[in-house]
Amino acid sequence: MAARGELPVWVDLALIPLLNLLFALVISGLVVLIIGENPLEAMWIMLKGAVGSLKGWGYLLYYATNFVFTGLAVAVAFHAGLFNIGGEGQAYMAGAGAAAVGLSLEFLPWPIVIPLSILASMAVGAFWAWVPGVLQVKRGSHIVITTIMFNYIALSLMAYLINYGFRPVGKMAVESREITGAYIMSFREVAREFFDLRLPSTPLNFSVFLAIAAAFAVWYLLWRTKLGYEIRAVGASPEAAVYAGIRPDRIIVITMAISGALAGLMAVNEILGAQHRLVLGFVQGAGFVGIAVALMGRSHPLGIMLSAMLFGLLYQGGTELSFAKPDINRDMIVVIQGLVILFMGALEYAFRPWLTALFFRPED
Repeated sequence: MAARGELPVWVDLALIPLLNLLFALVISGLVVLIIGENPLEAMWIMLKGAVGSLKGWGYLLYYATNFVFTGLAVAVAFHAGLFNIGGEGQAYMAGAGAAAVGLSLEFLPWPIVIPLSILASMAVGAFWAWVPGVLQVKRGSHIVITTIMFNYIALSLMAYLINYGFRPVGKMAVESREITGAYIMSFREVAREFFDLRLPSTPLNFSVFLAIAAAFAVWYLLWRTKLGYEIRAVGASPEAAVYAGIRPDRIIVITMAISGALAGLMAVNEILGAQHRLVLGFVQGAGFVGIAVALMGRSHPLGIMLSAMLFGLLYQGGTELSFAKPDINRDMIVVIQGLVILFMGALEYAFRPWLTALFFRPED
């Protein structure tokens, strides 16, 4: 029996998110109905397009891999009471680090180049988040404002770097040459090369295992280490943390660096595993989706992986739906995704008072 004012853990972590999701889908169905389409048919097309084939699963997991990295980045900052909204720019800049190492060290064998490229992406992402952390600690700059501004700086800086640094002379496309030294093979390529199997062509690659490892590492860091305890203590109460001998300024800077490193791993999936070259705008909003993923996953690694799967389903299913139903264009898919974000984020506590009244039992 729950204590006064407290809901059972399974209600807080499972039932409330499920109710929010179902309510978001009902409202989305009404929107689809208004434009003259059958919402049940649209839902079936989305599900079939995302999980009804190996190709759909490949794209779903590919999108989910990106969202796991950016969701973990946001979650780590959340636990320290910080709102890192700069995952977009951190992942974008990390792509330059991964590409620079992969292109400059392509004469070395891949078992050396790939780990170095991964470390480079993490280092650049960490630096791009570390600077706003230092600015907050030293100058009092608000972390939300500085990370947003760093997104814009990254956008312009990357356009310059790709155009005048990475793009080969005489090439029209705004992209680097192929990164052969740090080429992460897709599942399809591995199946064909080593097992003589024919899998559908998808960008799913072995970065998905890196995402799982990152989720486990974040769980271990936050709940099994002294640093993780200090991060959560600062997030709960900076004043109380000081009395416990913890330096909040130090924790803020370290947490932002860890958060940026996690966001930087998204570039590994895109640059080394899918695109195999540095391209303009490869992040495509994944940094902002990570905020919704972290909110929906309650900032817990397991919840983040599950919510990343959901958003991967929405992305892949939405793409199939826009092909099958031209009246439901890409903008409508964004509306559906936005409703899910609204109910899972901004309105996540809408059902809590009712459930508290239902499950609460006064003490004898």
